[in-house]
Amino acid sequence: MALKQVICFVLMLATAVCQTPLKSAAGAAKQQVLWQKLESTVHEIDQNLDGVIGVAIEDLTTGDHFFLRENEIFAQASSIKITVLAELYRQAEQGKLKLTDLYTVQSSDLVPDSDIMEGLTPGVTRVTLRDLATMMVAVSDNSAANVLIDRVGMENVNAMLDSLGLTHTHLRRKMMDVQAAKDGRENISTPREMASLLRALYEGKVLNKELSADFFKVLSTNKNAWIPRDLPADVRIANKPGSLEAVRNDSGIVFVQGRPYVICVMTAFLRDERDGEEAISKTSLAAWRLFDRLSRASEYGRVVSPGNGRR
Repeated sequence: MALKQVICFVLMLATAVCQTPLKSAAGAAKQQVLWQKLESTVHEIDQNLDGVIGVAIEDLTTGDHFFLRENEIFAQASSIKITVLAELYRQAEQGKLKLTDLYTVQSSDLVPDSDIMEGLTPGVTRVTLRDLATMMVAVSDNSAANVLIDRVGMENVNAMLDSLGLTHTHLRRKMMDVQAAKDGRENISTPREMASLLRALYEGKVLNKELSADFFKVLSTNKNAWIPRDLPADVRIANKPGSLEAVRNDSGIVFVQGRPYVICVMTAFLRDERDGEEAISKTSLAAWRLFDRLSRASEYGRVVSPGNGRR
């Protein structure tokens, strides 16, 4: 009797082991169809854009990804401020500075497109480094960004990027330094490298758990941007857009519950910048529709939403 029970148990175990990969394979095959449809959508967006687009979308749960011109180098505009923010937090972790360190605003700090800094009282107003970081992210305040670049050191930002193997991502000028841009010292990256930086930060490879959480809290500050433009208002998004003449970019992480993903969309040579903005938003919406379904679906593709459980 005992022998029969053992044999039955072994057969049941073998059956379960054999069935699990089949289920997983079936689920993966269906998901691959969705990825292929995302690819088709992005290629259609690419074909209709009078300009050049590069895309990196990566599933932070599985590592699945979609790339389009992922290794092409694009001018970053204000999206490069993600790297400044990362170095600020890295130096805070190293004890080289405190996010609560105070800075007194100076008239010499002011450059164009500084919506908050230009309204403060020079020589009187004192703000923390974290306050400056929030200004830099929320309204892309260029003066705040330049103060932080001076504080952390441009060379240290680039050393941090080099340490992560991001050889095509460089901070080479301060904000609104038009002459530097004319001389070829543009702030640059690729869709894949910016996605790699954000993934490394998400995975805790750059900062400790506490500082990583605060980094993404600051980067999630509400802002006008193209990744979130057509997404539900309750979706948390940590991103930084950037714009220059003929250039529109947006890079970040979309924290879909249970299925977060990185998305970096960069455009250049745009005939009409509004078309570039639309291309980013359309790509973002297509990606969100994929990950939203994946986050709520079984391996068989049954999506369960509130209120539909009895259907």
